[in-house]
Amino acid sequence: MIVKKIPTIQSGQRIPQYQSAPGNEASCEKKSGNDREEDLSIILAELDSLVGMERIKELVAEINAYIAIQRERQRNSLASEPQVLHMIFKGNPGTGKTTVARILGRAFSKMGVLSKGHLVEVERADLVGEYIGHTAQKTRDTIRKALGGILFIDEAYSLARGGEKDFGKEAIDTLVKAMEDKKDDLILILAGYKQEMENFLRSNPGLRSRFPIHLEFPDYKIEELVEIGEAMLEKREYKFTSGAKSRVREILYEQVKQGDLSTGNARFIRNLVERAIRKQAVRLARERVITRESLMTIERQDISLAFEDSAQD
Repeated sequence: MIVKKIPTIQSGQRIPQYQSAPGNEASCEKKSGNDREEDLSIILAELDSLVGMERIKELVAEINAYIAIQRERQRNSLASEPQVLHMIFKGNPGTGKTTVARILGRAFSKMGVLSKGHLVEVERADLVGEYIGHTAQKTRDTIRKALGGILFIDEAYSLARGGEKDFGKEAIDTLVKAMEDKKDDLILILAGYKQEMENFLRSNPGLRSRFPIHLEFPDYKIEELVEIGEAMLEKREYKFTSGAKSRVREILYEQVKQGDLSTGNARFIRNLVERAIRKQAVRLARERVITRESLMTIERQDISLAFEDSAQD
């Protein structure tokens, strides 16, 4: 994705598409401006290559522009402040939530929002202890590991399932404190199924206001799943024949019709493609002549055999 540069303002200076967040200028001095711009452009291109995700792409452009403008306000002796970027991700498994979180961490690091940009992915068992006081300690340890990056809690609603006496509440309280105390170098993302996340936020009214960004990850349509499969192959220097592509589409429609495919699950197409690549290898190993074209081509039979294998799992 190409983020347009901010138009020239009154001072006559053009604001670059990346700038450090207020208070993080020192960390951004470690690289030259050209290096940072090149790194960020690569990350933004990776984000832009994802199928769908238009709202997420817009959000990153908005944050990039906001940081640049805050930096320019500083130069003009105007009040400026960093933006709180804690987020809620809602969507079914396989819709790209973790993938996007990883890319955001790297992008925000290059923008100067985060000092490291790494992702720490956890679930309830990583935060909740077995006795009083244990949960707070486990949660604080996890927060320390995530400082400078993104703490991503999958199925976050499970922290509230046990009621008032459950240790999950202690984890939530510890996270809430860290969100405020460490907001300049930590982003917390709570993720999970849409309805469960809505119920979770309703049961914890104070939480919703602490997460200014709510993003929904809709299920992929069948044509989008085919496009994801093609992109996976292209990245590895493979390609579908027209027959193979048609077979992928047939399988997806069959799976949805039978209720065997969670609509929009990119994991299904990823697994199918990976199996097809192995089937192609077996097929080519039996041939006398192997051309460059055949090394790149996934045939209809490769897809069919890959699907047969997956059906037996």
